[in-house]
Amino acid sequence: MELDIQCEEMSPSRWAELLTTMKSCKTIRLDDCNLSSSNCEDLSSIINTNPSLTELKLNNNELGDAGVEHLCKGLLTPSCRLQKLWLQNCNLTSASCETLRSVLSAQPSLTELHVGDNRLGTAGVKVLCQGMMNPSCKLQKLQLEYCELTADIVEALNAALQSKPTLKELSLSNNTLGDTAVKQLCRGLVEASCNLELLHLENCGITSDSCMEISAVLRNKSSLMDLSVGDNKIGDSGLALLCQGLMHPSCKIQKLWLWDCDLTSASCKDLSRLISTKETLTEISLIDNNLRDSGMEMLCQALKDPKSKLQELWVRECGLTTGCCKAVSSALSTNKHLKVLHIGENKLGDAGVELLCEGLMHPNCNIQSLWLGNCDLTAGCCATLATVMATKQCLTELDLSYNPLEDEGIRKICEALKKPSCNVQQLILYDILWSSEVDDELRALEESKPEVKIIS
Repeated sequence: MELDIQCEEMSPSRWAELLTTMKSCKTIRLDDCNLSSSNCEDLSSIINTNPSLTELKLNNNELGDAGVEHLCKGLLTPSCRLQKLWLQNCNLTSASCETLRSVLSAQPSLTELHVGDNRLGTAGVKVLCQGMMNPSCKLQKLQLEYCELTADIVEALNAALQSKPTLKELSLSNNTLGDTAVKQLCRGLVEASCNLELLHLENCGITSDSCMEISAVLRNKSSLMDLSVGDNKIGDSGLALLCQGLMHPSCKIQKLWLWDCDLTSASCKDLSRLISTKETLTEISLIDNNLRDSGMEMLCQALKDPKSKLQELWVRECGLTTGCCKAVSSALSTNKHLKVLHIGENKLGDAGVELLCEGLMHPNCNIQSLWLGNCDLTAGCCATLATVMATKQCLTELDLSYNPLEDEGIRKICEALKKPSCNVQQLILYDILWSSEVDDELRALEESKPEVKIIS
């Protein structure tokens, strides 16, 4: 049994009602429910008396250190079998880390700990690392984003990594680490016996200076499938170093996020080689990089390679125009694997989208999710888009937000949604002006096709 409630104010009567339900739940998720430390006393009792409970998610609640202390009393009982604990943005400080250290040391069932968005600080996380080093700890996933960590944390992390072969996922994004610390961390990862599958280092103050060490991790950890170094100024020179590791035969990368990394079209030669030859790569994000049409054309050429298995391509806000749309269309008509294309916030215009639609209509194209928000589109391209919607049953999600489609364009899109052959289940229309009459038509459409969700 699963309890999943979000963004609900808990009255005493409602809380009492839920407590009865919780006694038999395997999963409890109560994000944004205005919970406090007093609720944690009750939850501790649930943890103690419900051995089937394996996941507890309490993100975005003002639990505080006192609340975590209550929870940990339940977590430390012999009957507890909890595997996943989420405490993101719960107003915790380093004081909670001593209590959580005890849980890590004593509770082998706990495999996931998510404590990001809390002011744990370097001192607090060093205490958590002590708990990780206990032989009883079997932690597999550790999320420490936005925890106010500094470079001083790396020595403790490396010591924990050395002793923890079970660790699969480590997220340190949005902490002020810097190149020196990231180099040290990567050297530790190469030496550690852990089989890391996910490494997230977004917004960690990385430049090209530490990319050789990250590349070494890619070469030496064939288990690593998910790397995110977005929002770091690695530049074209850093990307070239990363690609040395990414192209290594032992690298089995599947998901690569490089958003806002100061890349230009010069990087697209290396990226194209990666896309066309690394058959494990299924998702790449290049959002907010100045690739321009020339860079996109190189990526499209790579997508046409039979060895490319890319399923998701994110190129939002990359300085693209109508000029690259013929190449994108050609790639869409060739690549059978691509399922998700985020190409919004580029000046494609109606003419560009008309070209894209030629590729979308090709039998080889299997796009499921298409994002065209803020692409300078008008009602002029909506008839063609409507044809795609009514014809391509694989298309289930379409974003047209921030485009001046007006009543004329929205009505054409609605006509497509009404057709039985249209399989679009989510239509996103943020910040588009339409009349009250069109609004009534949209609401009536949602009532007649409850499987369709229109988000505006």
